[in-house]
Amino acid sequence: MTEAARGTDSAIAGYLAGVASDSLRVDATDLIAILTAATGQPANLWGSMVGFGRYHYRYASGREGDSFLVGFAVRKVELVLYLSGLGFADVGPQVAPLLARLGKHRHGKGCLYLKRLGDIDTEALVALVQLSVTRLKQEYGEVD
Repeated sequence: MTEAARGTDSAIAGYLAGVASDSLRVDATDLIAILTAATGQPANLWGSMVGFGRYHYRYASGREGDSFLVGFAVRKVELVLYLSGLGFADVGPQVAPLLARLGKHRHGKGCLYLKRLGDIDTEALVALVQLSVTRLKQEYGEVD
């Protein structure tokens, strides 16, 4: 994943200005505040995604790179949150109760899909974000 712009308010403002839906733009703005508070990291633009924090990964194959700890993208009709530290394909005992509490959502392997922030329990979202970050720190060590 290549980082396009790091930590510039104008890059984030430009990203938000490009969101066609007023309600998704408001939700994205609110989500930036939520994720900044939950991670303690500022928002950075990573291509078409907004990321928080950074970690360096290295696979057994030798492939390596940098990625954000937590991120999101605004798609045409929903928000997509990237929580790669959770791996929703095999939901464990820490994650399942949080997903049950979260409210209206769907999930993929490492993503949460939300139509509206108003449909979810923000405290459950923050707990999922923090758990994802904790797991990435355990797996990859030092993170920014």
